[in-house]
Parts: sequence; C-alpha cells; structure tokens
Amino acid sequence: MKSMVIVGGGVAGLTAGIFAQKNGFSSIILEKNPIPGGECTGWDRRGFHIDGCIHWLMGTDEGSPLNELWKTVGALENTEIFHPESFLSFEHEAGTVHFYRDLERLQSSWTQLSPEDEAVISEFCGVIRQLHSFTIDAEKPVRMMSIREKIRYFSSMKDAGMVMKRYGKISLREYAQRFTHPALRAALSEFLPDGYRSTSVMFALSAFSKHAASMPMGGSRAFSLRMAERYRELGGTLKTSCEAVSLDISGSTVRKVSCSDGSIYEADYVVAACDVSHIINKLLGGRYRIPEFDKRFADPDTYPLASEILIALGYQGSMENYPRSISFAVDPFTVNGKDIERIKIAHFHHEPGYAPEGHGVMICDINQFSDDVDAWFALAKDKSAYRKEKQRIADAVRTAVETRLPELKGKITVLDTASPVTYQRYCNAYRGSFMGFWPTLKRKQMDHSGKIKGLKNFYISGQWLQPPGGLPTAVMTGKYTVMDICRKEKQRFIS
Repeated sequence: MKSMVIVGGGVAGLTAGIFAQKNGFSSIILEKNPIPGGECTGWDRRGFHIDGCIHWLMGTDEGSPLNELWKTVGALENTEIFHPESFLSFEHEAGTVHFYRDLERLQSSWTQLSPEDEAVISEFCGVIRQLHSFTIDAEKPVRMMSIREKIRYFSSMKDAGMVMKRYGKISLREYAQRFTHPALRAALSEFLPDGYRSTSVMFALSAFSKHAASMPMGGSRAFSLRMAERYRELGGTLKTSCEAVSLDISGSTVRKVSCSDGSIYEADYVVAACDVSHIINKLLGGRYRIPEFDKRFADPDTYPLASEILIALGYQGSMENYPRSISFAVDPFTVNGKDIERIKIAHFHHEPGYAPEGHGVMICDINQFSDDVDAWFALAKDKSAYRKEKQRIADAVRTAVETRLPELKGKITVLDTASPVTYQRYCNAYRGSFMGFWPTLKRKQMDHSGKIKGLKNFYISGQWLQPPGGLPTAVMTGKYTVMDICRKEKQRFIS
C-alpha cells in the first residue's frame, strides 16, 4: 500500500485525504491548528459562535456535479440548506435595492424603483437567466478529458461563453453606468472594487437565483468537521496541532516532512494543501520557483489579493424581520487613513445555536487590499497599538449598527475582531488572503496542475491553483490531485 502525507487539513487537504483512502492509499493529514478546516472555520466567544467563512456555498443545488462531490466528501451529507430570500439589501438615500433570489421579484422591484431603467434591468435579468445553464463540472479537470469529453464540456459552456464575450471586458462600475437610477448604480458599483469584471456579479447572482449558492446549516466549522469525520471513517489519520515546517528533499524526491512538534513523516507522496506562497517560500525554501505564481505575486495591480477585517457582534433581540445581509451608509470612520462610509452586516437568525436564547450574532466584513494590508502588518509590531486599533474599528461598527438599528442600542457586544494579520497567523494565509487572485479585467486565467518541475512525488492542491479560488476550487483540486497520483500509479481512480 502506497503512503501519502497531506500538509494542511482545510477543505482541499481533507478532500485529498478522503480520495486517497478511497483509492487504497495510507494517508495522514498534518494540520497546524487544533481543529481541521483551515479558513473554512468558526470559533466561539462569550457563548456566541462566529462563522468565519461561508457567506454562500456553490453546489447547494441537488443533483449537480458539485453537490454530489460535496456529499461524497461528507460536507453536505444529510445537511439542511438555508436559502435566504435575498443576496443583499442595499440601502441608499434614493431607495433600497434588493438582490432577491426570485428573479421575477428582483426584476419587478427594480423596475418599480426605476421605470426608466426597465430595458437595462430586463437585459441584466436576462443575462442571469441565460447563465442558469452553466454548471460547474466537478468530474475531472479539462486536461484529463478525452476529445469527446472536451467537446461535450465546451458545448455546455456555450451560454457562459456568450456572456463572457459580451461582458467579460466591461468593469462592474462601467456596467453600472448603464442604469440611470442612483441607487441601482451605487448598488452595482460598490459590489466590488473598481477594475473588477461585471461578469463576477452576473455569475454569482445566477448561481444564487437557481439555488446553487446557499448556506449549509451549522455553518463553516460544522461543514469542515463533517469532512474530517468522513476521512476518519475511511481509515485516515488526522493529526492536529501539528504544523509541517520543512521538507527533506533528496534529488527529485521529497523524503520526509518535519513538523513543529519534532515529529517526522515519510511517504511515497506528499501533497501540500495549504497557502501557495507558504509552500513555495517556507516548505520548499524558495528553491523551486513556479513562474505562473511568481508573475502574479509580482504584479498586485493586475492580480490583487483581498483580505478583510471581520467584526463579530453579539446582540440581545431579534433580526428575524430584516434581510440576512444589509448594506447601509454610516457616519464616516477611518481605517488605515481611508474613510469608511458604508458597511455591510450579515446576521445569523437562521442559526439559533449560534447564540444564547433571546440573542443573536452578526458579522461585518471590511475588505482590505494592498496598502491596507501593509498598514496592518506594520501596526502589529506594536501589540498594544494593534489591539487598540482593532477595538476602535469594532466600536465604530457597533455605533454604526446601533444608529441603523436603534432598537438594539445598548444591547450589542463586540465579540471579536480579526484582521489580515489574524488570518496569516492562524492559517498561514499570505497577507491574510481569504481567496486567490481576484478577477480583474487585465488578469489572465490560470489553471495550474499542482505539479512542480523537479519534484516527482510532490503536489500542490487547493484554491490557489484556479484563481480566484474559493471552496469549490478547493474541493475539486483535492480530488484532482489524487486523480493525478492514481494516473501516475497506473491505477483506476475510484470516485
């Protein structure tokens, strides 16, 4: 029986482990933290649970290839799915824009808000409907497909290809100018930073409106723990609080994996299912460069990375009658010298187990990019100043929420604040990034195999292989990595 060491117990690592066990390998997963999941996790504070990852999950539509894969790895096995009625409620002085799941309702509400935009609203909704034919193929990567399979695959991409050809070179803010109503313009313009593709929102709303993007009950931590349980059921070994720190490489073979606790592991194959910068610069010591990644890391304008500040608030009361996610204007406060004039909050009323009875929890995410991230890492050198700044921002968010929701005034508690530094410290996430390179107009698509020139038994797996990544990419690449290894071993892959 061939052996496999998997570095990283996130979604990609757990998936690789599950398929390794299903295909006759003896595997062990080495996870840095006390619980598996990587960035797909949650944590408890003061009797409340904070969900740190899933805002909505691709693959919640029954019968789709991705849904079947999520069930195979245990993530959605016997799991109830929550389908919020709106993606976002965007409040503006000129009116509120609701991104409803029901496209008829969305189109009707937008047209009622702005009759003069009826034609462009109809076109927008038509594009979203057209993309309903798009389905993520989670069976195998294109590079493994036969000619017949490739023809079938690209034929299935016909509608998506037409949308990309028509809108793929138009930024979201440029597209938003087609609307005359200020609230509609603002709602679309502020969805993503300037320079991002308009198609990003079109694909997201298409998945949401056909129930392919919703929320698994129990949240991110429970999601990952179900995968870990599936892995253990198949006979895999999961070692937590065990961070891989170096690799012993002889010739073209990785011989050993050394961990922070002094343990050493040998295996026929080593899969690194963690942050790609950490893999290249720490585990491999910078000795094996990957040009595709070096190019992107060196050009953050074309290939930006995003982190965030996550502020978690506990409250006494109920948000039952509010949309799950609300964006609203606030009295400006500063973060890294920049005015924050609008925030978005998301509540978890649908998860009563997240809070004590009669209470609830909400989170506010503030995106952070290049200069912002630099500022956080500089500030973190002074621990006292770092803690004070996190508390100042959290207090500003709490005040803003109390202003918007006066019935909660005096009933809100700051539970926790995470910064880009937090994500790098706990997850080895490069500059606190929660996903790979974002979809700007200028970027070139990348689909990396995970193989590294000069190493014959070492593979990279995870969301970085297919930016912008996310959980679907993590689970698919975890599977594809084992498919590659099975092909190398000349054995049939068992799915």
